[in-house]
Amino acid sequence: MNFDLREKAKENRIIIAHRGVAGGNIPCNTMASYEIALKQGADMIEVDVSCSADGKLFLFHPMMELSHLNKPLLLSALPYSLIKKLHYVNYDRAQTQFPIADFDEFLEQFKGRCYINIDKFWSNPEKIYKAIKRHEMTDQMLVKSKLTKDGRVLDVLENLAPEIAFMPIVNDTYAQHEQLKKKNINYVGVECCFKKDTAEVASEEFIEKMHRDDILVWANSILFSYKVQLAGGHSDDTSLTEGEEKGWGWLADRGYDMIQTDWPGMLIDYLKKTDRYYR
Repeated sequence: MNFDLREKAKENRIIIAHRGVAGGNIPCNTMASYEIALKQGADMIEVDVSCSADGKLFLFHPMMELSHLNKPLLLSALPYSLIKKLHYVNYDRAQTQFPIADFDEFLEQFKGRCYINIDKFWSNPEKIYKAIKRHEMTDQMLVKSKLTKDGRVLDVLENLAPEIAFMPIVNDTYAQHEQLKKKNINYVGVECCFKKDTAEVASEEFIEKMHRDDILVWANSILFSYKVQLAGGHSDDTSLTEGEEKGWGWLADRGYDMIQTDWPGMLIDYLKKTDRYYR
C-alpha cells in the first residue's frame, strides 16, 4: 500500500477515527478500538503516545488516568513493568480485559494498514520518531501542532523528521501559510478549528486558497465539550441529534478533505449515501 495523503484525498474524503472506536465495554486507545475503526472504514487512526518513567512508549492520553483506569495515578511517574499490568475500565467503571497498549506492538500490528496521526508527538519527539523509523513506517505518519512563537515545532521537524507529514493546528485565522511553505518540512495540510462558521478558516475562499497550493484542510466534528466548538457547531453531536446535513454534510460541502470523528462508520455511510465520499 502506497501512503500519500494528497493522493489519497483525490480518491475519497479522508476519515480519521479519534482514539479508535470506543463504546460499550471497549475503551478508546486500545488495540481493539483501532481494529474496530478500520472495520468501520476509517482511513486514519489518531493515537495518544505517552512515556513511562523508565522511557517506554505506550498508548494513553496523559492526565486521564482517573477516567480511563479509575485510579488516581500518574502513569508518566511509573515504570513500564507496573503500567503493563493495568487494564482500562469501561463507561460503567468496571474493569475490562483490555490492557494499555505498547507502542512498538501497536506499530507492528498496524504497519502497512492505515494512516496514523500521532498525538502528543512533541512530548517525546526523538524517541517516538526513532520507534517509527525502526518499524519503517514514516510514510504512514502524520503529526500536528499549534505553532509556537519560539519556532520550536518547526525546528524539531526540520532537524529531526523533515519527511514526516505535518499539519499546523490553527484557530479561526491562519497567517503562517507562506512561512511554512519555505520550511524544509513535509507540510501537507492544516487543521482548522473554528468557534463559528464565519471564521476565516471556515470560508470557501480560504479552503480554495489552500487547495490551490496543494494543501489539505482538516476539520473536527469531534467534541471534547459542547461548550468548546471545534467546527462552528457542525459536530458529531449535531449530526446525530439534529441531522447529518447540518453537521457532517456542511463540512463536506464546504470542502474539507479530512474529518476527524468519533463515529467513523456512520459518517462514512452518510457520505457514501449522499455522494460526498468519493472525490
